Amino acid sequence: MIKFLLKGLLRDRSRSLFPILIVTIGVALTVFVHAWMAGYLDELIQTNARFNTGHVKITTRAQAEQSGQISNELALMGVDSLILELNKNFSDLYWTPRIHFGGLLDIPDENGETKKQGPVAGMAVDLLNPGSIEKENLNLSRAVVSGRLIENSKELLISDDFARRLGVQPGDAATLISSTMYGGMALENFKIVGTVQFGVTALDRGAVIADVRDIQQALYMEDAATEILGFFKDGKYEKERANQVAEKFNSSQQNTNDEFAPVMISLHNQNGLAEMLGMMSRVSFIAVMIFIVAMSIVLWNAGLMGSLRRYGEIGVRLAIGERKGHLYRTLIAESLLIGIFGSIFGTILGLVAAYYLQKNGIDYSSLMKGSSMLISNVLRAKITPTTYFIGFIPGLVATFIGSAIAGIGIYRRETAQLFKELEV
Repeated sequence: MIKFLLKGLLRDRSRSLFPILIVTIGVALTVFVHAWMAGYLDELIQTNARFNTGHVKITTRAQAEQSGQISNELALMGVDSLILELNKNFSDLYWTPRIHFGGLLDIPDENGETKKQGPVAGMAVDLLNPGSIEKENLNLSRAVVSGRLIENSKELLISDDFARRLGVQPGDAATLISSTMYGGMALENFKIVGTVQFGVTALDRGAVIADVRDIQQALYMEDAATEILGFFKDGKYEKERANQVAEKFNSSQQNTNDEFAPVMISLHNQNGLAEMLGMMSRVSFIAVMIFIVAMSIVLWNAGLMGSLRRYGEIGVRLAIGERKGHLYRTLIAESLLIGIFGSIFGTILGLVAAYYLQKNGIDYSSLMKGSSMLISNVLRAKITPTTYFIGFIPGLVATFIGSAIAGIGIYRRETAQLFKELEV
């Protein structure tokens, strides 16, 4: 039967060409949108993890209650011993301290007087420790625009856009004006050794990168840090796994009410990411449903037109004794064959477009000038295992629904009228 139906579809292209084109276009759009959404979500997670949240983050209880507002007055103490404990109890993660700080970067002239100043959003990371993974985390080697990376104490990296605004270049001196852990004023001289561009607007406006030991000394934060970030060694973030690690750590700390006691938070529970990621997942589901409904309506109309064109054929088949149920099922089987072919062609077309976007990306930095979100300025897709079969859902469901509705008219045909129709 399948062979018979297949021959009929191949020999009569008017029965299959238009429906296959509709399915192909709908499936291609579904595959592409899914890959684009997956790429956006992955970029959102990876960018936030690398620059802000880690896969898990440890901070003080008081800091965690600040809802994203960072204050070094609430910093973690005893960081070195805490990291040793974490390496022992959670050896499947890398642990690294970070300090976030704000202030002014003062650029002196040849007489040592202030030439220019600019506000900075600084981040101190572990760059001089041979075993640190922070250079890879922040992609610093790829981010360098001019100069070099930090190799010695009292050296700074600043964003390339910020450097151009201040009129500085690698080799120039700069003074960081900030506040200490205890609320006092902090002044520290640095040498700018390189400029970087991360491709993230929120960072490229005024980012400053320094070694964590230098900032600990400058801000009177010896053996202290704003936070400790944890990254799974396989590089993969999984919500359930991160939550299990956080629950295990927090259960060992729950007997204290000290506001400076450490607490661990998973990526999903920081900066409203759970709501954002949940919303994006719902949008992806809604997009697939829209394609199913739209394709079903179009294929329903195509099925109605096909039934009108094949009115005589259907009448003959009923007149020679073919049962209505059997005829109805063959029409649905035809539609499923159309759905399979259209889904295959559409999936291939969608994967080609998604692969291009995954490799090359689209720079939309002009739309992100005022953004404060940690998201890359280059839009990329991501092909996942789901991408290979997601298009078959609307492709098969829509063709089935469309043909099932259009074919209901078969049961309304009266055998007594068939011979009159055939005489015409």
